[in-house]
Amino acid sequence: MAQEMGKRLGKRALLQQPVQAVTTQREAFTEFIGVYNAESTLWGEISYWIGARFGVRHCSLCDITHGLFTQRSDWQECATALDIPFTTFHINDAPADVTRAANGNYPVVLGKNSAGIHIVLSADDLEQCDRSPERLLNKLQSL
Repeated sequence: MAQEMGKRLGKRALLQQPVQAVTTQREAFTEFIGVYNAESTLWGEISYWIGARFGVRHCSLCDITHGLFTQRSDWQECATALDIPFTTFHINDAPADVTRAANGNYPVVLGKNSAGIHIVLSADDLEQCDRSPERLLNKLQSL
């Protein structure tokens, strides 16, 4: 069907240009940036940890990257398997440009390229990973 549409619209069809632009933009990410739905202060870490155990606080990115006390080894392996860096921040220690790009949506994974910083995975997307670093890796590699 796409070929038929291309034939009808001609070689310079407007439909062809945006598809290439999106593909180029996705290929050009130089860094992924994860922002946790938690704060990095001692009180923030303690309150998140306790809240998560009682089911009143949740961060799907935290579940993917961390175990009970430390970073998960399977997450470290997946992060190493990415061709580009994966940097993480907490809500309170993210740089201003990252905070602007996240626009209050936490947790989130952003992609950085020459055009700026863009949301690539929302909280819902991270939730669908079901705590699996491998699923997150697959989602990122498919961008």
